[in-house]
Amino acid sequence: MTDTNQAENPGNTPPADDKLALAWTHTARFLTTASQLDQLPPTELPEIAFVGRSNAGKSTAINTLTQQKRLAFASKTPGRTQHINLFELGPKLAPDALFADLPGYGYAAVARDAKVRWQKVMADYLEIRRSLAGVVLMVDPRLGFTDLDRQLLEFVSPRVGNGSVKLLVLLTKSDKLNRREADKAVATAQEVLGEMTTEEADVAVSLFSALNKKGVGDAACVLYDWVRNAA
Repeated sequence: MTDTNQAENPGNTPPADDKLALAWTHTARFLTTASQLDQLPPTELPEIAFVGRSNAGKSTAINTLTQQKRLAFASKTPGRTQHINLFELGPKLAPDALFADLPGYGYAAVARDAKVRWQKVMADYLEIRRSLAGVVLMVDPRLGFTDLDRQLLEFVSPRVGNGSVKLLVLLTKSDKLNRREADKAVATAQEVLGEMTTEEADVAVSLFSALNKKGVGDAACVLYDWVRNAA
């Protein structure tokens, strides 16, 4: 497991630089939306899913990574966005990857039947979506890994363990932490993820802040390298 600030690229290509990776993420554009798994289009492109609790800063992180203010819709009522939104990246005539924005989970005001339905959709997506190449999990380090975060990791753990799906955990809102708190948050995350790390697994942790842009370039580089090495 790696901290992205110290990571070496395990693939065959040299690591991307921030400018190149951020130029690539900036190409993201809306493709389609779906409320059920079978409504998603089949694709041969590597797909990177963004997941996290409703108030972990997922939409803000996607918008920051892509340098677009309203690409990912941030509902004023957390947990209300109940669709999988797909975004295409790369040249318009020859896209090379997809971002999948999955519904936030864990918000108390959402009806129980909606929670159960989306839990099933996300579990199926993470376990069987053939084009899934990577998962970016947003965690608010002030709250740590919740039971739902750990449950989500269990859904994708077999595919992470055999190396078919890569995992990046972004510790969001890191600007609210002092240095000691940040170091502790990274260490705690590495301990949690150590339970699912194998020789084949590609698992990384990074501090991330949409406010001061900490970790934004590093995260973009990780995602860009995932796609380049999948080609």
